[in-house]
Amino acid sequence: MLADWFTIVAQALNFLILVWLMKRFLYKPVLDAIDEREKRIATELANADAKKAEAQKEHDEFQHKNTEFDQQRAALLSKATDEARAEGQRLLEEARKAAVDLSSKRQEALKNEEQTLHQAIRQRTQQEVFAIARKALQDLATVSLEERLGEVFTRRLRELNGKAKEALGEAIKTASDPAVVHSTFGLPAEQRAAIQNALNETFSAEVRVQFETAPDLIGGIELTTNGQKVAWSIAEYLTSLEEGVDELLKRANEHQA
Repeated sequence: MLADWFTIVAQALNFLILVWLMKRFLYKPVLDAIDEREKRIATELANADAKKAEAQKEHDEFQHKNTEFDQQRAALLSKATDEARAEGQRLLEEARKAAVDLSSKRQEALKNEEQTLHQAIRQRTQQEVFAIARKALQDLATVSLEERLGEVFTRRLRELNGKAKEALGEAIKTASDPAVVHSTFGLPAEQRAAIQNALNETFSAEVRVQFETAPDLIGGIELTTNGQKVAWSIAEYLTSLEEGVDELLKRANEHQA
């Protein structure tokens, strides 16, 4: 049986035409659509990656800002804590200083009261002892207390020796003013003469003397000249009593404290 070449050729041509038509109107649009879809998907993926990167960037920035905020908050809290501690320390120091000042003022007030009381007791004691001594000497002696004090002072002048006598003699010699004899009371002429004679004999010279009264000098006589002094008074014998009173006051203050 002979082949029908016309039919074969026609079929081949139809096949080729069909393939071209399919490629032209079917495969190409499908391929184009696939390419377009792939491009769109790639674009969307790229956009998604970009958005993801942007989101990650924003997340990192947010995290960084949170970290900075936490650090700033911690720094502010630490600063506020330090300032509060410093302020508390300052207030505590001021309170301690105020307490010390108050205690110091209280101690000073107590000291002033002690001194005032001590002075009052001292003066009263001296006055009382002087009165007792005056009465006792008047009762036991045939001369007045003034005469007895003058005698004791005159004897002390005559008994001067050594450096004390040398210093007083030099002071009398170089003094431009007369030596001054102070006494609580006005000395009688006899006692003034006795003191004058004792000075002249002691220093082998005519000593200029000026007699004055000194009410504050309780029960005694003193001679001063050019910075030197010779004295005798009941106050010397009151020293031990004064020390005893001081000790009693100290013990009383310690008990009160």
